Amino acid sequence: GRMWQKTYWVRMSGAEVSPTETIKVWKEHFGDFWPGKNRFYAPLTGIAPGEVALLNLAAPGGMPLSTGVMVIYADDESFTFMTPEGHMFSGWITFSAHQADGTTVAQTQLLIRANDPLYEIGFRLGGSKAEDKFWHQTLEALADHFGVKGQVQMTATCVDPRLQWSQARNVWHNAAIR
Repeated sequence: GRMWQKTYWVRMSGAEVSPTETIKVWKEHFGDFWPGKNRFYAPLTGIAPGEVALLNLAAPGGMPLSTGVMVIYADDESFTFMTPEGHMFSGWITFSAHQADGTTVAQTQLLIRANDPLYEIGFRLGGSKAEDKFWHQTLEALADHFGVKGQVQMTATCVDPRLQWSQARNVWHNAAIR
């Protein structure tokens, strides 16, 4: 599929919370901020490099999807997941917090492409919008935890519009099919 960079952020206006505290809480309660019937099973040792977390997702159309992520980076102000083979997309998701104009900003940034032609079709038929809604709701829940009714903003940039037909056989590993 096409490669996208999507960035979602919410300003924690009015909350006395530092970027470090935001990330600490986000790591400790990561799955609690997820919408609906989606489940995140954190590693027993917490979100740390090399650890694997399991996910049960409510995919578009109500179909359940079980997959996972590997933590490839974590520090006091950010952490990054990498998706495994068979996941709906290939890529990285980075969660971070920083100060902007005296306010903490929590951010989720994805660098992703659909893992196979079926997922690309799904993304084009509503999966991309469902992904956007998921991260909007997650960041709203995080802000709400700190007493903020934040308005999530986002940008989306197509980094690479090419389809990688040489990777079409990835459909063999498609978690939704298997």
